[in-house]
Amino acid sequence: MGSNWRWSWWLLVLGLGVMCTTIVSAGASKGEEPLVTRIGFGSCANQSAPQPIWNAIIDFDPQLFIWLGDNIYGDVRRPFKFFGEERTIGPWKNVPRFVPSSQQEMESRYHKAKANPGYSRLRHTAKVIGTWDDHDYGLNDAGKEFTEKVNNQRLLLNFLDEPHDSPRRKQEGVYASYTFGPTNRQIKVILLDTRYHRDPLRSDGSFLGSSQWTWLEKELNGPKTAITIIGSSVQVISNLSATTGPLFYLESWGRFPKERNRLFKLILDSKREGIFFISGDVHFGEISRYDCATGYPLYDVTSSGLTQAVEKAVRRPLNLIVRFVAWLTPTTMRVMNQNCRFRSCTYGLPNFGAIEIDWSATPVTLKLEVRDTNGYPVTGVKFPLLELQSLSMNPVTSIKLGRHKSHCSLEVNLPWIIRYRLAILFYFSMTVLLLAVIGFVYAVVSACRRCFRKCKFD
Repeated sequence: MGSNWRWSWWLLVLGLGVMCTTIVSAGASKGEEPLVTRIGFGSCANQSAPQPIWNAIIDFDPQLFIWLGDNIYGDVRRPFKFFGEERTIGPWKNVPRFVPSSQQEMESRYHKAKANPGYSRLRHTAKVIGTWDDHDYGLNDAGKEFTEKVNNQRLLLNFLDEPHDSPRRKQEGVYASYTFGPTNRQIKVILLDTRYHRDPLRSDGSFLGSSQWTWLEKELNGPKTAITIIGSSVQVISNLSATTGPLFYLESWGRFPKERNRLFKLILDSKREGIFFISGDVHFGEISRYDCATGYPLYDVTSSGLTQAVEKAVRRPLNLIVRFVAWLTPTTMRVMNQNCRFRSCTYGLPNFGAIEIDWSATPVTLKLEVRDTNGYPVTGVKFPLLELQSLSMNPVTSIKLGRHKSHCSLEVNLPWIIRYRLAILFYFSMTVLLLAVIGFVYAVVSACRRCFRKCKFD
């Protein structure tokens, strides 16, 4: 009887111990942040256009989705008009092509975007965060001078379901940072505001404003994470305006060279590793790389747009001309490899960005891709996370650097004959076309004169 009692006692103690261990383990697991392995991102989504791309994004099954701006098109775009009372193009234009819409209209457009069935499904399966660009800021190419930015900041944060007590609702600008994942496998996402404090284009003034620069320095010097993603609404690495001008210009950090150098120096001084950029704005997708800024390669994955894309703006077969121009445009930063669908390694149809992290691989690997509306990659890179470490710490990067010398020459430093070859070709073609038209007119006039003389003689 005593022996049985002792055995029962020990079994009871053992059972309680197992139960306590299970409860403690469950509590630890519950308190730990879930591992993030898939991140989607995108930009440039016209709320009035069809948005079938959400199906591909949902199939990718991201745990996090990041808006990079132009989440709606809130401003009003007037049509191209060379003549008439309201001329929107040419040296004789007398009204701006883009004008702000009312607050009621902005709110209505945000409501329409948020109610999209595909986007609504994504919001139930993934956490959504984001920043803005010019069209959801309220006006094309606008900066700090735009007067409606305070009200529009509130509308954006409502669209993103930002908590009412969020610091983003009290600060000037929508910049923010987030940290995801368990210890030693954390991902930090830093979202910049490239609109609220930006000086005018071509001023080479401030891009972020003093308060945001102070905040960014604090974020980069904060606790280290395995990966740091910096989201910018406009491209950081690529500066295509240096090679497409004077024909046309794109917004980018490269148009504020002092500020871009300040950003690179800030990253270098912070000694923070595992950084890469994601961006939008330009209506095509590409991956850029710069090897000579921080001691390890800096990638910039541009996804633009979810609905708006350069090839959609022209009819077939003129889209082939767009692809030819993309291939012809000189670029020292674009990543060119066998993974690209087109020879230019740009993609001018609707697309989204996809980030995959394989934490179980040895070493940990990163896959950065731009994908089409069916979810298929159109350009991408895959590399070990070790590659995003300083050269002194990472022999893998130092070995590969010799193969990527082109990623150390800025577009503005290209020889003029290469840098301006797009403009040279355009003006040469226009000259040939003009001469051909003049020749044709001259031939027609000459033929008519001969015919007139012959008829008069007869």
